[in-house]
Formats: sequence, structure tokens, C-alpha cells
Amino acid sequence: MASGKKDIRALTKEQLRDFFVEQGDKAFRGNQVYEWLWQKAAHTFDDMTNISKETRQMLEDNFVINHIKVDNMQRSKDGTIKNAVRLHDGLIVESVLIPTATRTTACVSSQVGCSLDCKFCATARLKRMRNLNPDEIYDQVVAIDNESRLYHNRPLSNIVFMGMGEPLMNYNNVLKAIDKITSDEGLGMSPKRITVSTSGVPKMIKKMADDAVKFNLAVSLHSAIDEVRTSIMPFNETFPLEDLREALEYWYAKTKRKISYEYVVWKGINDTQKDIDAFVKFCKYVPCKVNIIEYNPIDDGEFQQATNDALEQYISTLEKNRIVVNVRRSRGKDIDAACGQLANKS
Repeated sequence: MASGKKDIRALTKEQLRDFFVEQGDKAFRGNQVYEWLWQKAAHTFDDMTNISKETRQMLEDNFVINHIKVDNMQRSKDGTIKNAVRLHDGLIVESVLIPTATRTTACVSSQVGCSLDCKFCATARLKRMRNLNPDEIYDQVVAIDNESRLYHNRPLSNIVFMGMGEPLMNYNNVLKAIDKITSDEGLGMSPKRITVSTSGVPKMIKKMADDAVKFNLAVSLHSAIDEVRTSIMPFNETFPLEDLREALEYWYAKTKRKISYEYVVWKGINDTQKDIDAFVKFCKYVPCKVNIIEYNPIDDGEFQQATNDALEQYISTLEKNRIVVNVRRSRGKDIDAACGQLANKS
């Protein structure tokens, strides 16, 4: 960032209005600039065509717009797009556009690297460099919305926080970004079309419930047996299943909204009847639906997709217990854009 210049998107609309009044200008000028920054996603002050050249120069002298840059865009044969996004300090994160016949979904990142240590995820092998700012999260969504319109002739319909990082370890910035995305002064998207996926940070799940958030909650579970979950997701030792269960019960009591469980079945890890029974029991604590996710290898062979028989046993047992279950086939595997594969290879 240029020395002495403030990041203009760190200012609220009120602060922008105050700035213009201090400069001897009209307060409404702050409204105009705010609209350019968020609703119109201006990359530079020169883009702000209804503002005088003198005012644009004054903004240039005082502020900077730390806009992301899509460094590299890869398109999969199935229509999936992966963006390598360069941040203002040179660090890179990845985001993905996932198209289907009825919708286009943005999978966005919330951290550079990740705070957690899931052994099956490529991103977890990158140390956490820093949290993303609200505008950096917002910019990923704007870029994918533009790609959705360009390549699929329709605006972005859904957002999932399932990219790089643990969203609840960057809670304040994620919420500020969602606030901008859902605001009429931003992208105006419905919070019901946004899902925040967490590996399970109990106190932050409770905080979301207390904060009366309107978006959806998904939990990356993968086992309902503590020893098994800790072996593949070591942080489970700090946040055990009993604490997670209590937090999810609290969430449902406060919000009355179902939870989605993201679940991968691996050969020799969580593919026995004991694993299935434990998962079904866990699903009964709180109204939920289950997404069984196809596993995407990250090259070391330690984790392998379970057999079709094991998957069918999971599905039939869940269905017998009247638990809604969907099987999610992975998209964008040929460009390393599928779940668990985001690791800055591009």
C-alpha cells in the first residue's frame, strides 16, 4: 500500500460523508463515492465519472483502493472456473465458480492459508498467513458474479464460504463482507443464498446464533466418533464433538434453521457400520440435512474414496432414519478446483 494513504473501503459511509464535509465539500459526495466503491465495484478513482477531476485527484492523494486482481483464471471442461486472486500485498487465494443447470455458486476464501489442520485438505498444509479483509472477500464475489454473467448468461445465485480458510476464525471480517454482499448498497443478495461452512468452532457457532445471522450454517463433520475425527481433524481434540453438539443445539434453539453436514467417506477410516450408526445418532440431535461429498485426492494416497457399497450403506441408513441426504459429485477436478484441493498450485 502506498505510504500514508488509507484504505478507503475501511471507512463507513458516515466516515466518508464526514471526510468530505471536513474538506469543505457536501456530505452527499460521500454517498456517491460509497456507491462507486461497493455497488459499482470501482477499481480506481478515475472510474468515478460523476465526480469532478479535482475531487478524484484529492481522493487519489489521500486514499487507495486495495482491489484484488484475478491473476489466473482456469476453466474446467465441466464449466467450473477457478480464480487465482492476487491481493494488494502480493499474497494469493483461490475462489471458484460452480455452475449447474439452475444456479451458479461462488465458493470464496476467507483466509490466506488456514488456521486449522485437517489432514485431508490441501489448504490446511499452507500456514495461515493472514485473514482476508471484508473488501477482499467482497471482491471475490464481484469477480465471480461478472464471470457468471459472461460465461453462463446469468447473475451469481449462491455463495458458499468453503474456499481457503476457516471462516469462523475470521468472524468479524466475514460478517462485514456478508453485510456488504446482502446490503441494497452492495450486491443486494439474499442471506438465504449464503452458506458459511465451518469445521466446527463451538463458541463461534453460539456467537453466530446470538448475533441473529440470517445466512445458512454448514459443518464439515466427517466423523461422529471423537477418536476418528481427531485422527483426521486434530483440532477436534480442542473442540470435541460434545461441545460441537451443544453449540449446534444452541444454534437451532435460537435460529430454528437446519444445519447441513458435509461428510466425506474414506476407505478404512470412517466406512464401517459403527461409523454410520454414530453419524445417524449425531444427526438426530438437531434437524439437519447431509451432503455426502466425493473425495478429491491430494496426491499422498493416505486418504482414498470409500467403496460404492460403503457409500450406499451410509445413504440407505440415513434415509431409513428419515434424514435428508444428497450426494455431491465434485466439479472442477481437472483444474484442482474441487473440495479440499485449493492450494495455490496455479
